[in-house]
Amino acid sequence: MTTESIEDIARKLTDALPEGLRAVREDLENNFRGVLRSSLAKLDLVTREEFEVQQAVLAKTRARLERLEARLEDIEAQ
Repeated sequence: MTTESIEDIARKLTDALPEGLRAVREDLENNFRGVLRSSLAKLDLVTREEFEVQQAVLAKTRARLERLEARLEDIEAQ
């Protein structure tokens, strides 16, 4: 999650506040940002790039496994 995403979520939360609480808007928005960053930092997340690399590795491994299984079936059939 990017800093822009966190900022956007914090802004949306602040915009959803009732009019009476908008006077403390800046403080609440800063608190929202802090809570979001803290919570997200605790999660075991990977970047999109890391995910896509691992997805490609998995696809390659799966294809190789399927080829090896087919070879093994041929050998066992002989």
